[in-house]
Amino acid sequence: MCDPQSRFVARARRRFAMTRECAVLLPGVCAALADPRQPGLDDTCLEKLLDWFRSLTWFDPTVELVQDNPCLTELLSSVLALADPSPGILSFTLQLAGILASSESRFQHLQEKLLGRLFGSEGPRGGAAWEDASVRSAWLKGVHSMLHHLPALHCLCSTGGMDVIFTLQGDPSLFVASAASQLLVHMLTFSLESETSKALSTKDCDWPGCAQMIVKHIKESLQSSSASHIEQSLKLLSSLFGSGFGSCYAAWTEVLWLDIAKQIESFLLEETVQAQPLLANLLLNVARSPAFCGTEGSFWALVTSALEHLTPVQAGPLAVGLLKLCKCPQDVRIQALTVLLQPMDCILRAASQPLECAGLLDESVSDPATVESLLSSKTSCAGLLCQTLTHLEKLLSLKHLRVDLPCVSLLHSLITILQFCNGFLSPTSPLGSTISRNLINCFRVQKSALDVLAALSEKKECDTLIGNLFDVLLAYLQSPNTSPTVLKKTFQATSKWLVHLQELSSSNSQWPQTEKILEDVLVVLQKRLCSPCWEVRDSSLEFLTSMVKCLRDQKEFRQCLLSSEVLRLTENLLEDPESYVRASAVTAVGHLAPIACFAPDSPVTGSQYNKESIVAKLQEILSTDSEGFPRRAVISIFTKWLREGCTGQLEDTEHFVSRVIQTVEHDLDWEVRLGGLELVEVFCSQTICQLSQCPYAPVSCAVPSPTPQNELLQVFCRAKLFGFLFGSLCDCDKPVGQRACDVLVGLRGHFYPMSTLENPQEIEDSPAGRGIAWLQRTLRQGSLAQNFPVDGDVGVDFQDPESMMLALGAIDLLELHDELNKSSDHVEESPQSLLQDILAAVGTIEDNEVDCY
Repeated sequence: MCDPQSRFVARARRRFAMTRECAVLLPGVCAALADPRQPGLDDTCLEKLLDWFRSLTWFDPTVELVQDNPCLTELLSSVLALADPSPGILSFTLQLAGILASSESRFQHLQEKLLGRLFGSEGPRGGAAWEDASVRSAWLKGVHSMLHHLPALHCLCSTGGMDVIFTLQGDPSLFVASAASQLLVHMLTFSLESETSKALSTKDCDWPGCAQMIVKHIKESLQSSSASHIEQSLKLLSSLFGSGFGSCYAAWTEVLWLDIAKQIESFLLEETVQAQPLLANLLLNVARSPAFCGTEGSFWALVTSALEHLTPVQAGPLAVGLLKLCKCPQDVRIQALTVLLQPMDCILRAASQPLECAGLLDESVSDPATVESLLSSKTSCAGLLCQTLTHLEKLLSLKHLRVDLPCVSLLHSLITILQFCNGFLSPTSPLGSTISRNLINCFRVQKSALDVLAALSEKKECDTLIGNLFDVLLAYLQSPNTSPTVLKKTFQATSKWLVHLQELSSSNSQWPQTEKILEDVLVVLQKRLCSPCWEVRDSSLEFLTSMVKCLRDQKEFRQCLLSSEVLRLTENLLEDPESYVRASAVTAVGHLAPIACFAPDSPVTGSQYNKESIVAKLQEILSTDSEGFPRRAVISIFTKWLREGCTGQLEDTEHFVSRVIQTVEHDLDWEVRLGGLELVEVFCSQTICQLSQCPYAPVSCAVPSPTPQNELLQVFCRAKLFGFLFGSLCDCDKPVGQRACDVLVGLRGHFYPMSTLENPQEIEDSPAGRGIAWLQRTLRQGSLAQNFPVDGDVGVDFQDPESMMLALGAIDLLELHDELNKSSDHVEESPQSLLQDILAAVGTIEDNEVDCY
């Protein structure tokens, strides 16, 4: 009996095998490709053809593919025979040959006559076509595809192919150079996997032949006087240790590293070497290897040396990478953190002389004068700080950081940076004055600092500086010099810290301070909501929405908010000339309404801000706004209200949903229609829950009432759900049809829990039967259906419960569901369609047979 893997492979072979129809078309395609008189085919078309051949060969290593389709070898021979083949066809041929030769049996079949001429010295690499980068890239891709068995590897090594790959490492085309490095990594990995049977040592004779050639090339390049050769080898080593090679062959990784470590160390000590920027990435990739998990060893000493000798800009990525590692010596972690914090420490010390607060560091890893020099330079100051701040934000996002961050001092440093940037701080030291001039109005640094500030809001130990923090945030919110993008970041940070402040005040009775801060924030918000800049108005509304989401359950926040002018100003922005602002205003109003006018104990009184007025305004936007963003926002808010039970009793909700449906079903924006279907789905779910009888409720027979099923159908029909749902099945936008079908399948599952369809004959004989049969035929046409029936047409009454019950039981919704969810490219991008398109492009079949995708 076959094991599951064998059965899987057998099924895959059958699935990806060449069909009879494709086998008939393939000779014509190959002949057209080899014909120099034919116009060049689109690159996308050729790439799809290569993808098809990859799928054909992936699960089938046998030689039958090339034996049963001799046109493939004829294509390869014909292109080789051309005096001057086009780069496109030659590139395609090289890649195709590599794919076909990816199994040993097909490689042996093709080797004698074709592969040497394609990939050897007598092939394209010796001619004029080699000048084209696409041909060189295709040669590398073809070799890469081929190297999945030892005969191909040995053939390449013995015919001079390795020298070609080494040369292409330095190709002027970055794509070619990258492909060459990837190929060498693959070759070394494959050689070790296939040819090594015992533990390896640093002795050359113990290594497989191919591995020897690659490692020798690496060592010679590292010792070269050519900076480009050194750079190529360092990039290759980074790729090698960064690939699966490092984790799978830990012992061999260590052997390789020991062989080159001395040379790498010399690069660190020679400050003039241009290779230094590449060393950080290499060391980080080596550190991730399991071979260096222990805390002992010379490798970590080299890492420590790198943290000391690399410039702060070069050492930063290495430091943050080390701090993310699970297994790293604690002393190395502390040193890496020290490297990251040095610029922040320098800021603190420059701001006040003598130092008024605790610094970030007790001692430095590298010379502090280097950091001071970089921060004193206008060209490097912002770059160093932005890099440092980005790294710190990444660290703060980690759930488990294995070293303690000095959060209070870090927060103090961030506040200082923001004060420098806006001119709020006048340092007395010469260094501080220089840094302040470099940072004034530096938006890049402001945004990065505010991101870190927001991330620090989750740290409880920062409470002592909360007053100073909000002074700076409010100053940024109030300042006319704050750019719209920086203001948006300030709003985001303020929102995070307001949540922290609320938690703090509830735990230690600091409400008076919190109330004052909230009032100040709301005053600034009112001003910003009236800004002439639409981006500022938009950011202000987003901030308001964020505040309401986080703080709506806090009584004190609601009191401050509802006693301000924010509600009135927000409602005014529903008529803003900018559609983005109107959409944000809709969202803000939608979050404000439940606490301002929907709640029974709402403190808001007055003529305008009431439930009926708000609902009417949003429905007007849904009906009349010329832009899609506000309408999408309205339908999203209506669905939110429905979920939260803000729409009242069932009768009110039914009327509300019905009005919304009648509006959105004719909307030109498919996302609005999709939002309408989500609203319907929520309504159906809630109504079913409300009308389904509780199993523990007493049953009374005194007063007859309609069954829950009938009552449900009546509610849905009165709300005009079914016309919208069945009509949406024929929507020209597929997601709309899919969602409508999902809702109908759910309803059918409720009304027909046993999943049995109605008897077709009984349907035909019923009064509504002809209309339902017509409806089913129409739905099968999908988006091609013309003139979808409205209520009463052709006997389909979408408001008749009996007819809709019959429709749910008669129409095969599961079949429609499968059709709607079938990928649209199952026909258009089939291999047969692709071959037909190629033949059509070269004019060998009639136009009416073309399946244009």
